[in-house]
Amino acid sequence: MRLDDYLSTVGLIKRRTLAKEMTEGGLVKLNNSRTKPAHQIKSGDIISISGATPVIVEVLAIPSGNVSKDSRPKYFKIIS
Repeated sequence: MRLDDYLSTVGLIKRRTLAKEMTEGGLVKLNNSRTKPAHQIKSGDIISISGATPVIVEVLAIPSGNVSKDSRPKYFKIIS
């Protein structure tokens, strides 16, 4: 799954276009490196999101389709 798609699907960023813009602007890093929005993520990756409320999460699973608000936390773990 693409990084920008993952971020919007699990609710870390509200919209995919915003996730794409933030990634292109360097506000989202994957494993401490700048990356492209289309980069494929996998379980165990660390995503750092800068901005008004910075957060670092670990990818636990990759969703296959839409995710309900109640089940979103099983796809990532907040590190800080």
